[in-house]
Formats: sequence, structure tokens, C-alpha cells
Amino acid sequence: MTESAEQVLLGLAGGLRFVLEALSVATVLLGLVATASQLLNNSMGRRRQRRSLAGARITFGSWLSMALEFQLGADIVATTTAPTGPNLIQLGVVAVIRTFLNVFLARELETESRLERESANGPGPGGSPA
Repeated sequence: MTESAEQVLLGLAGGLRFVLEALSVATVLLGLVATASQLLNNSMGRRRQRRSLAGARITFGSWLSMALEFQLGADIVATTTAPTGPNLIQLGVVAVIRTFLNVFLARELETESRLERESANGPGPGGSPA
């Protein structure tokens, strides 16, 4: 009885890991489509090139961050069912990458928001518009 329950749990974990990894890949693909669409729309509009690229980087980076969340979930499932050295290393690497990506995305979002506010309010004292 215990062995069959363990097999069912391993099967569920394997299926869940596959779903999470598939969601990760799909998220990157959707992010690529969303970013390409944003770049196309911005190139036809009046936005400045530098800010357009910064916005696209933020958009794609946000999608990548979500994909890494799914990947992290998949790695957690794999590690709980088979806590081997390589699985633990992979889990640690994904967690570190996700953390750094989120830190830099937060900085980019803050900078982009500041630039948007500055351009809406006009040039600052003694400065030129961003």
C-alpha cells in the first residue's frame, strides 16, 4: 500500500513538474510576442527610441521573471521528490537568477517611472527633458 501511494505521489510530482516547465516555456514565448508587439506599436508612435527600448526590456524582463517563477516551482517539486545534489544546485541557481532579475527589474521600473513623471512635468530646474 505504501509503495503504491509513493508511486502515485511520484507520478503526480512528475506531471506537475512537466506542467510547470511547459508553463515556463509558454511564458517566455508569450513575453516575446508581447515585447515584439510593444516595440512595433512604439515604433509607429511618437515615443522616443531610448524609452521605447527600456519599456520593452522591462516588459520582457517581467515575463522572464514569471517564467523563472514557474521554473522555480518545477525545481522545488523535483527536489522534494528526488533531493539529489544536481537538483539542489539547479534549484539554487534558478533562485539566485530570479532574485537578481527581480532586483534589476525593480530598479528599471523605478527609473522608467521617474522618466515618465519627469517628461510629463517638463524639464526640471536647469535641466532638459528626459
